Amino acid sequence: MARKTNTDAGKRPSRVNEEHASAKPKAAAGTGTRSAATRSKAPSRGAKPVLLSGGNPQIPKGYGDAPVQAYIAAMPEWKSDVGRRLDAIIERTVPGVRKAVKWNSPFYGVEDDVWFLSFHVFAKYVKVTFFRGASLNPPPAGKSKYEAVRYYDIYEDQFDEAQFADWVKQASQLPGEKM
Repeated sequence: MARKTNTDAGKRPSRVNEEHASAKPKAAAGTGTRSAATRSKAPSRGAKPVLLSGGNPQIPKGYGDAPVQAYIAAMPEWKSDVGRRLDAIIERTVPGVRKAVKWNSPFYGVEDDVWFLSFHVFAKYVKVTFFRGASLNPPPAGKSKYEAVRYYDIYEDQFDEAQFADWVKQASQLPGEKM
């Protein structure tokens, strides 16, 4: 480090690392301030979102319809059509549904931060998570390590819209998960 004195201004001598003199201090973890590295990963306007492992779009966390629509638009290949169909069925079945994108997945609920369903893109399918899926009749086939959670995996050209709509109606009437 170089030593810089400011005796002309009548101040005490101070040490300044001249390379970093103009750099802003880093925010403490958990303060909500994003670092330059984090900012550079977020898609800029007009730029395509980054696709993560399996083709899952990296969409910034957000509440409301806009981030969910951005996620759906960024879903690769046939999965984007499935995302639009999922969203339309959920909106039609649960008027006034709440939406958000958290952990790079769309979430749907009936109260603030209480969710009944989410979905996520994988390489060969779209995984729908029903947070209280074990209580659905009939329950979706995909089991979780969490007893209450059930999964419905949608592969290309294998989407039972009527069954999905029935599960959405049931799930929206159950207590949701606070996240």
